[in-house]
Amino acid sequence: MVSTTTAALVSAVKRPRHAIIDCDIHNTVSADSLDRFLPERWLRHKRTFGGRQHTGAVYPKQSPGGGARRDSWPPSGMLPGADLDFMRVQHLDPMNVEFGILNCLSGAGTQLNAEYSAVLSTATNEWQIAEWFEKDQRLRGGIIVPAEDGELAAAEIDRMAGHPGFVQVLLVARTAEPLGRRKYWPIYRAAERHGLPVGIHFGGGGRGVPVSAAGWPSYYLEDHVSMSQAFQAHVVSLVIEGVFERFPKLRIALIEGGFAWLPPLAWRLDAHVARLADEVPHLTRKPSDYIRDHLWVTTQPIEEPHRPRDLHTVFEQLGGVDKVMFSTDYPHWDFDSPTGAFQVPLDPEQRRKIFTENARAFYELPGS
Repeated sequence: MVSTTTAALVSAVKRPRHAIIDCDIHNTVSADSLDRFLPERWLRHKRTFGGRQHTGAVYPKQSPGGGARRDSWPPSGMLPGADLDFMRVQHLDPMNVEFGILNCLSGAGTQLNAEYSAVLSTATNEWQIAEWFEKDQRLRGGIIVPAEDGELAAAEIDRMAGHPGFVQVLLVARTAEPLGRRKYWPIYRAAERHGLPVGIHFGGGGRGVPVSAAGWPSYYLEDHVSMSQAFQAHVVSLVIEGVFERFPKLRIALIEGGFAWLPPLAWRLDAHVARLADEVPHLTRKPSDYIRDHLWVTTQPIEEPHRPRDLHTVFEQLGGVDKVMFSTDYPHWDFDSPTGAFQVPLDPEQRRKIFTENARAFYELPGS
């Protein structure tokens, strides 16, 4: 239970007038959280050998809570994002969260040992059901999958897709190869078969591949800002490799990757495909059409132009706000509060769409 002192402290947070759907909340796996969900053979493996993965972008050394806000450490002593009671009091209740989408970045799906990755993914999904979905009806989440093995990933999607707590398949932005490659197609086939969208989230090990096309950055700040390059590469790959032709009902959310770069990328793709159409005869539409129909974005980290009003120009270039969904990134250091995320005024219809209704439709959540 959260102490009355802590409850009084966080109750001073400014509460939004209207309920929100938060599309990016991070629940954290503690050291032994998964042990009771692991078969004995793999529990021995965990205790004897541990995991093997490329670390990719790591949070600063003085940020042992996974890049967490300083005030997000629960009084229970658990890691930020690991204590549901504290999350309720600090975030879900004061932020008036109607539904929260959990994006668990445990590293289970990015292990170099594919079989161990599959077992850890299964254990993480079972843990999410038992410790999160069954304890708070506001929470939904993404199916964790061993993403580098398409068949194993598809099998986990088939196993978990029937549970109402899972509303998407979760991938990370730094993968071994661009996400349009055929090795990932079983994931999309399974997601489409079950009517589930795919969320591509900031982060991941990258299998030793630098986040920047120019090589490894020197600073954490460089790495953090450059993550949008990984998202751009995936968008190009998904479009040009014909993923949306092969899977016409597939819906993808780009989570924590920004979005002001998306219209110029679509323009560039349109211009180049018009000149090089003979190389991609499998494409029957303009790249911008695929992007408009199949991609959604989340707000955090929202771009902040020097002239705040220019954000409305970005929305106009996106074709409106119909594909924009609100997110906070709780409990990370770059958290966005729903009461202060936008530096420009939104009209009532824009607010309704961004803060609740776009996500409600995308994740097929109840209510109106």
